[in-house]
Amino acid sequence: MTVDPGILWAPLAAGLLVTATHAPLGIQVLNRGIVFIDLAVAQIAGLGVVFADWLGYEPQGIAVQAAALTAALAGALLLNWTEKLWPDVQEAVIGVTFILAANAAILLLAANPHGAEHLKDLLIGQILWVRSAQLPTIALISAAILALWFGLRGRIGRSGFYLVFACAVTLSVQLVGLYLVFATLIIPALATRRLKRGRLVACYGLGAAGYAAGLVLSALTDLPTGPLIVCVMALLGIALMVASPRLPVQGREQV
Repeated sequence: MTVDPGILWAPLAAGLLVTATHAPLGIQVLNRGIVFIDLAVAQIAGLGVVFADWLGYEPQGIAVQAAALTAALAGALLLNWTEKLWPDVQEAVIGVTFILAANAAILLLAANPHGAEHLKDLLIGQILWVRSAQLPTIALISAAILALWFGLRGRIGRSGFYLVFACAVTLSVQLVGLYLVFATLIIPALATRRLKRGRLVACYGLGAAGYAAGLVLSALTDLPTGPLIVCVMALLGIALMVASPRLPVQGREQV
């Protein structure tokens, strides 16, 4: 079976843009020990999308995007506040926040005849349906996020980190789905945690290889694209970890 590159280039570009912002943020998340924050914030952003849809707004309209961003920023500020208030149980608070947002979305979708489909799209995404017309806007927003992160990361503080993170996740969760957001954020950062040099470059390489190989395999096998990319990225991450077992474990290095 042959693969038409014309079908895959827009989804691949979307995956690379998600990797561009999530690789450096993933290293920071791993260093902070708040691994599941992206699931919580992404689920809150998804809840904003579901709520706007419940109110009757168009799925791709500006109102839905505003609802997703507003929800994600509010969730990020809430988690920033709880980290100050209860730093010893922050991971548990993040988990509870995720569960609450997920179940609130299920309740809002309960009366929707297409609720199951919407929930599936939120979780595994529709990366194959990314349109080339979306990419310039996504690229500009991603570039702004990266410029803010690399230019001001030493001065934005904890609150700034949460807000930048919320913007990145809001953009990506509607693009590739909740599972791929988590995989792109955590798997490359986890697989490269022992690298003393070139860690960020290795994260980018692993993310890009996972998206490229997953997309091609999906086209060849007709298996669901999002889950296949997650599995391929995980296998590549394991291979990278096995290939470098003797490297010293890295401390809380800022990349």
